[in-house]
Amino acid sequence: MSARLTPGGEAPAFTLPDADGNEVSLADHKGRKVIVYFYPAALTPGCTKQACDFTDNLDLLAGAGYDVIGISPDAPEKLAKFREKENLKVTLLADPDRKVLDAYGAYGEKKNYGKTYMGVIRSTIVVDEEGKVEHALYNVRATGHVAKIIKDLGI
Repeated sequence: MSARLTPGGEAPAFTLPDADGNEVSLADHKGRKVIVYFYPAALTPGCTKQACDFTDNLDLLAGAGYDVIGISPDAPEKLAKFREKENLKVTLLADPDRKVLDAYGAYGEKKNYGKTYMGVIRSTIVVDEEGKVEHALYNVRATGHVAKIIKDLGI
């Protein structure tokens, strides 16, 4: 399990394919704040709720200077289906080898119904204009999380 990020540290650089196979880098967003959220799997109820919440609040977040990127271990083709089915507007990136999930501390040991296993830890990292970690939230809930972020960021 990789170490979790802490505010003030450098956000790990990344370049991953989006739902259309185009490369997207954190560096592409330099000069803007970025909300990078990690979720276990496209087309599942909790992840759908979270992605729809971000999409519903995208104009508000963009108006406050935030870009939103969702990252999961899904393949770009599955992300494209997810985007189309749910009419998502957030940028979805594929991390099938989990390198970025590991770098951000969003992959590790989880417990569910008494079982321990390795998986994606639902996490949200807010990166400032300079590429530094502003907020690092781990084990967040899919429901109500976006509203909490908006409140915490004072938007």
